[in-house]
Amino acid sequence: MVVEKNSSSSSSSLEQFVLLAKSTKGAACTELVKQALEAPGVYVFGELLDNPNITELADTHSVYFNTLNLFAYGTYKDYTNNQQNFIELTPGQKKKLHHLTIVTLATKSKCIPYERLLQELEIKNVRDLEDLIIEAIYADIIHGKLDQKNSQLEIDYAIGRDIRPEDVKVIINCLQDWSAACDKVLDSVEMQIHRANTEKNSAMLRQIDIEQEIVNIKKTLKTQLMERSDVTDEVMAVDSREATPSGDKGKKAQKVSKGVKVLR
Repeated sequence: MVVEKNSSSSSSSLEQFVLLAKSTKGAACTELVKQALEAPGVYVFGELLDNPNITELADTHSVYFNTLNLFAYGTYKDYTNNQQNFIELTPGQKKKLHHLTIVTLATKSKCIPYERLLQELEIKNVRDLEDLIIEAIYADIIHGKLDQKNSQLEIDYAIGRDIRPEDVKVIINCLQDWSAACDKVLDSVEMQIHRANTEKNSAMLRQIDIEQEIVNIKKTLKTQLMERSDVTDEVMAVDSREATPSGDKGKKAQKVSKGVKVLR
């Protein structure tokens, strides 16, 4: 089943919370965190976590800070396994964490079995799971389709989640490896281009040589034909000269025979 999603811009959704956090401290800051976790369209929290007033919550209101970190980097399993470290989530916040968990799974596999989703999201039946997936698609955080025949979710696209500071080095290494692989491919392509150009030039030179050889052969054949024609003409001329004197002698002999008188 293909689900069409409605696209909506949410680039400014987090910005209002980031601006409010600059002038909010203590208990007021915890309310700001709860509102950000509940707000529709807010699925990244890195800028909010970087705010000094929010960072202070790690010492004064740790469960709120931990919960914000959970929504930035964690999954629903992380919540249920360590529920005492987080605030109690509202139904809306749980649904958002479900959506973020699907995003995390989507970054690891393009085909996610329903069984895996049911386990990770701790949902009891497939109908509720499919409803949740459809909501995630409409929220524009994933693109894909429900393969009900094979009981799996096929992912075409998923938003990026926040990156832990300790993961930055890993990403840099991956990008460097990718860049090195691209350089190798580029070098290989350039070698292929150079080889192709060399072969093209060689083929053009061979073509020129062949065309020149054809011209030379034509000239040779023409010369040979002309020489044969001259020889034939000479032979015919010789034959003609040889035939003409014998005819004259015959005529002279006839004249002599006519002029001779027989004496008795």
